[in-house]
Amino acid sequence: MPAGRAARTCALLALCLLGGAAQDFGPTRFICTSVPVDADMCAASVAAGGAEELRSNVLQLRETVLQQKETILSQKETIRELTTKLGRCESQSTLDAGTGEARAGGGGGGGGRKQPGSGKNTMGDLSRTPAAETLSQLGQTLQSLKTRLENLEQYSRLNSSSQTNSLKDLLQSKIDDLERQVLSRVNTLEEGKGGPRNDTEERVKIESALTSLHQRISELEKGQKDNRPGDKFQLTFPLRTNYMYAKVKKSLPEMYAFTVCMWLKSSAAPGVGTPFSYAVPGQANELVLIEWGNNPMEILINDKVAKLPFVINDGKWHHICVTWTTRDGVWEAYQDGTQGGNGENLAPYHPIKPQGVLVLGQEQDTLGGGFDATQAFVGELAHFNIWDRKLTPGEVYNLATCSTKALSGNVIAWAESHIEIYGGATKWTFEACRQIN
Repeated sequence: MPAGRAARTCALLALCLLGGAAQDFGPTRFICTSVPVDADMCAASVAAGGAEELRSNVLQLRETVLQQKETILSQKETIRELTTKLGRCESQSTLDAGTGEARAGGGGGGGGRKQPGSGKNTMGDLSRTPAAETLSQLGQTLQSLKTRLENLEQYSRLNSSSQTNSLKDLLQSKIDDLERQVLSRVNTLEEGKGGPRNDTEERVKIESALTSLHQRISELEKGQKDNRPGDKFQLTFPLRTNYMYAKVKKSLPEMYAFTVCMWLKSSAAPGVGTPFSYAVPGQANELVLIEWGNNPMEILINDKVAKLPFVINDGKWHHICVTWTTRDGVWEAYQDGTQGGNGENLAPYHPIKPQGVLVLGQEQDTLGGGFDATQAFVGELAHFNIWDRKLTPGEVYNLATCSTKALSGNVIAWAESHIEIYGGATKWTFEACRQIN
């Protein structure tokens, strides 16, 4: 190459390099490279310097494509599994719907509520759940029936009835058989055996046996009820639901003072729930006793709150009382006959309004309804009494120690004829201070 032509080539390369630089790199030097006469010298110089970068980019893109391919394959497998499960659920729902229509009435009763205005029937939906969940619910039902039998056993020991004992033994045997059937079905499901139709037939068979068992236990309970005094009973709320509760038939009058007392037993956590709530038109929280979540137990009057010093979720029976007067909103709290706290300025000069709805076991968000399962009471409750005055410490102590001088509520007195139960809540014989703990 002539010297003059080589010099011009180097000069052009230098211009290309200097023109493409975006920063000042300080002193530079020129590198001459031989290129064909008809080649683009600027592009050639850039290509020479960027080959490694391009190779790196290509490798990264190739790795990304491989990773995306693996992800797509994994997602396809997941979609295939979910589609299979969805098909099983749809098949199960169709079979359950057909079974439900074939039954008399076809509906699941109960007053299940989700939220105010919701039309969903919680109890009616139970028959449409997948087989595994249904078996779990049957297991809970069996546990509830076993608890009822234990109470009957305790009652039979107190009354030494040979007929009651023989019936109890027979029912216990039936419950054991049903437990074995449920366990067998659970094992079958875990092994992946059995189709939806077999699951439905087995569930119908177990439900039929449970219905028969429930009727027999109810007959025993009825005989037990006929032999007990009207106030010697307790309410049991075994599950945290939005449909299990009791309702006091009588409402409250206008009150400028009150005392509310009861026996409670619970080991629920977190929070025992709502032992009682009283709602009036326009105010759902007119008078409420609630322990929700990790908060301490509280009493609400007209939506005003006072925290109470009760500690009762130890699985033992406790007697609690709360007194209040509208003057200065003064309140006192008693547990097991001893005052544990007091305060003032709780809804001062606000009388308790009349003509409301008094519910045991649920917190009302609307008048007589709007129950929330997370606020439901779980445990046992007895001797719920209300007075329209503030009881003295001595009167409270008499109640907690089951003294013969103990008073019954002059507004709400604990009597079986005054209480209606719903959604699976039950009544059992209870004698305070004789059966506690």
